[in-house]
Amino acid sequence: MSTPSYGPCIDAAQITAALARHADPTPQAIREILAQARDLNGLRDQDVAVLLANTDRDLDEEVFHAARVVKETIYGNRLVLFAPLYITNKCRNDCRYCAFRVSNKALVRRDLTPAEIARETQIIIDEGHKRILLVAGEQYPGSDGIGYVCRAIETIYGVKSNRGEIRRLNVNVAALAEPDYRRLNECGIGTYQLFQETYHRPTYQSMHVSGPKSDYDWHLEAMDRAMTAGIEDVGIGALFGLYDYRFEVLALLHHARHLEDRFGVGPHTISVPRIEPAAGSAVALNPPAAVRDHDFLRLIAILRLAVPYTGIILSTRENATIRRQCFALGVSQISASSRTNPGGYSEAATGMRSGSQFSLGDHRNLDEVIADCLELGYLPSFCTACYRSGRTGADFMELAKPGLIKEYCQPNAILTIKEYLQDYASEETRALGERLIGRSLEAIATDGLRCDLCDRLVRIANGERDLFY
Repeated sequence: MSTPSYGPCIDAAQITAALARHADPTPQAIREILAQARDLNGLRDQDVAVLLANTDRDLDEEVFHAARVVKETIYGNRLVLFAPLYITNKCRNDCRYCAFRVSNKALVRRDLTPAEIARETQIIIDEGHKRILLVAGEQYPGSDGIGYVCRAIETIYGVKSNRGEIRRLNVNVAALAEPDYRRLNECGIGTYQLFQETYHRPTYQSMHVSGPKSDYDWHLEAMDRAMTAGIEDVGIGALFGLYDYRFEVLALLHHARHLEDRFGVGPHTISVPRIEPAAGSAVALNPPAAVRDHDFLRLIAILRLAVPYTGIILSTRENATIRRQCFALGVSQISASSRTNPGGYSEAATGMRSGSQFSLGDHRNLDEVIADCLELGYLPSFCTACYRSGRTGADFMELAKPGLIKEYCQPNAILTIKEYLQDYASEETRALGERLIGRSLEAIATDGLRCDLCDRLVRIANGERDLFY
């Protein structure tokens, strides 16, 4: 399992050399790169290295402005929302930064049963969510391995009520062999996520003490196996705080470029979690390469400029203040009202408490998050239309790069937030949402689309659901 099957995709020497070579950029060089970035063609390694090396706060503001322009041009004011659902916190790996690690004997372990998974799903639906990210440690009950995850997926999709259903289920589970990825794909998942945590091999080896995940190459090549098995949308990420964030940003871009070169399409999303405290983890309490808030904002902005058409995901690890700042700089998907332990959504009713993976920074419920987004001028979206219409992988990028995907995304976002306002929203949130829908309709340039959208909004108000383009 330790022998690379697809060849190296991270050139650490090249990354280190680029960072050293461009360690003292001039303001002119930075501004030339920002001008290029506004053309929406992405950035080269050397361009990213220059932006990462900048220490001038005034120039950082210019970087932030460019990121805002790119974000607005491609994504408009939309923010896609989802909820994570942890189905087990049992794990065979000993990752020093994670509460789920096998050596953490103080953690209360739990596998959710199908009935418990259904209950968690129903609670998530009843709050208003339409998208779930299924998360699991790397130890599944029974002898069927990934079969436990597949049955969980079937259970989640099977939960239906007059208050809605889950329309898209993304999955974040451990690296698998190619046949298991085929099984996962046959379950009808959306995006498959897996984070390398750190691309710096020595740091990776020191942080992953034992277990299957301790094999750097097996873990790194997981996306190659997943895409070979037919999974079109994948999501990568790094856990910022384990090693120099500048190295990790460039390595993420190397990984993305490798996937695009090999499969014709890069990652659908990049996630940017920072280390948060985790039960019994000294590393999580004192990260070896902690990323300051300002640098965190910088790396998000630089990623947006470097890969303009790739979604950037921000979790509830971050507090509300930081999340608000990140929205404008490039984040396009956020979790809300999260629980990071199996059974977390229903534990208040059951009295059971299993261990969480990490501490949360944003404890607000979904309605509070949506109201905040609306007040800031963002359009919360629960859209799942591309996934269910086959606009995934290369087909999605064919629409995204010329800017055509907005013709679907903006109307679908309006329709999904209208559903939320009708079925779940507080009175205050409903008023905020209706005002933003009105402004969004005024901004639609095509009369025919605006009229059709208004008709669909009336149909939703009259009880129809799941209308999309």
